[in-house]
Amino acid sequence: MKITHLVPTLHPAGPEIGLVDLATVAPRAGLEIAVIALSTTSDTEQVSALRKLGVPVTELGLAPWDPRAVPRTVRALREQRAQLVHTHLPPADVVGAAAAMRLRIPAISTLYRVGSAMADRGDRIRRTARLAARQRFMTRTIAISQVQQDWYRGLAVPGPLNTTVETVLVRNGVVVRGPVDPAERVRSRAALGVPDTEVLAVHIAPMRREQGQDHGHELLLDACESLPDELPLVVALAGDGPLRPYLESRVDETEQLDARVRFVHRHTEEARLLAAADVVLHTARSGAAPTRLLRAMAAGLPVVSTRVGGLPEIVTAATGQLVPLDPHRLADALVAMTEDADRRSALGTAARKRYLADFEAVGWAKRLAEVYSSTLP
Repeated sequence: MKITHLVPTLHPAGPEIGLVDLATVAPRAGLEIAVIALSTTSDTEQVSALRKLGVPVTELGLAPWDPRAVPRTVRALREQRAQLVHTHLPPADVVGAAAAMRLRIPAISTLYRVGSAMADRGDRIRRTARLAARQRFMTRTIAISQVQQDWYRGLAVPGPLNTTVETVLVRNGVVVRGPVDPAERVRSRAALGVPDTEVLAVHIAPMRREQGQDHGHELLLDACESLPDELPLVVALAGDGPLRPYLESRVDETEQLDARVRFVHRHTEEARLLAAADVVLHTARSGAAPTRLLRAMAAGLPVVSTRVGGLPEIVTAATGQLVPLDPHRLADALVAMTEDADRRSALGTAARKRYLADFEAVGWAKRLAEVYSSTLP
């Protein structure tokens, strides 16, 4: 099957879609994939990775909502001989649906967010209109978590518009990586200046707020301020964005934070951070199914995460610890995890087993292939 994935951008700081992981295992699921990005990125990390895997990548170089997007996408889909277009995120959803209609091929869309409660009547009208459009123009809609699927079902409005959107649940996956090599762990921790006597907790997330997405950096810093001074815990913040200068300033100006929190170089590879880590932190205020948690599980690491959105479907009592959006409860969880090495080891072992059973990329690709096949003649 020739499947083209349509995305707004391939910038590494954009939303996690997992195309490189999918491309790595696609042949094992009988998939031949190509990618179209509406904009062109100056950071070619993902573009290069896809092309090294033999994936045709077309960047259209357009601004958001450019009226030329649909005809150019139609042309690119024809050149790639796509049998189906799989869209990711709103700008690509709109363009992909229109292009698919012109070419008379199926359009499939993946949902990535869990929405908030309806604000007012106007908000409900806007969301109802979007649901009606999705029902009309998308052949299938994929949800990546159960809570997300339930949320969309809850938006259904009976009546002439018939805005029920049927979703198919397909949980994401990531490529299998072996357990962390001890020598790599030593090198990675040395590069971060973390001795073996201290526990390293890593937080990897964009340092920005956008479209209601808050990755919880301030919540984490609030928790770190209340930790006991003698606790042998180092917290490493990895990521970039407009909030980084503010976060660095807050840490520099607070004695408790300056002694405990370190900012990772912007271009440090995620794999190297996971190799060095003892615990992975995820403190977002919302989320459906972030693949960063799957990578932590693949590395055999326990996770301390906020109990929001679809995160409890990934992090369980057997693989980590869930906490409410409360800095004191988060601090308690950090203390408990730091002080119990045996528990960290047991949780990490269980996390890797669950990853191999439920979130490995080949299984994900095969589940996607089943959805694709159901829409093709």
